[in-house]
Amino acid sequence: MSLTGWLQTLLSEIQSTPLLEWLGVGFGVAEVLLAKSNKVLLYPAGIISVVISSFIFFRSGLYAESLLNAYYLIMSIYGWAVWVKRKHQPGLHISKASGSDWLVTLSISLLGFALLAFLLHRFTQSDVPYWDAWVSATAWAGMWLLARRKLENWLLLNLSNAFAVPLLIHKHLPLYALLTVFLFFIAVQGYFSWKKMLAHPGPSAAPSKQI
Repeated sequence: MSLTGWLQTLLSEIQSTPLLEWLGVGFGVAEVLLAKSNKVLLYPAGIISVVISSFIFFRSGLYAESLLNAYYLIMSIYGWAVWVKRKHQPGLHISKASGSDWLVTLSISLLGFALLAFLLHRFTQSDVPYWDAWVSATAWAGMWLLARRKLENWLLLNLSNAFAVPLLIHKHLPLYALLTVFLFFIAVQGYFSWKKMLAHPGPSAAPSKQI
């Protein structure tokens, strides 16, 4: 198919996208923009997005992506609790991942991939079990780093994003594919924004209480 034909197909699919997908994508955009700005409101926006997206992905046969969104829901609740300053307790500041953090990250990525790939291949009708599993496992690791406010969360999330775009196109979810491309570039900006805050610590490096 030519580039023009592909773009016409993409436009046609976007135009026929149901309202529920637009809502899921809209709250997903809000989540990543709030994360980039270091605002705790990223979590409630993310919770709404993952509930909608989990249903959409399951219906499309992306079972690991649906399960990933259930994990996002748990991590969003956990991350929200961690980010908000509690009485007599300091907030969690941005920092770099330590050796032990990387060990946990690698374990989540590899063990998560192995488990998901096995389950998808064995117990579902997925036509992309390994692809789906890899996207989800690397995103799991990135979300764990994000909840711990580690700079490198953006690297893991973008590794997942890079593989997710063609997967979503393959599954005829063009709006989510475009969202993921957008998230990729926002994550690049987020990495350098957090890196700057880490190099010049101040109020912006601590979790915001604006809600």
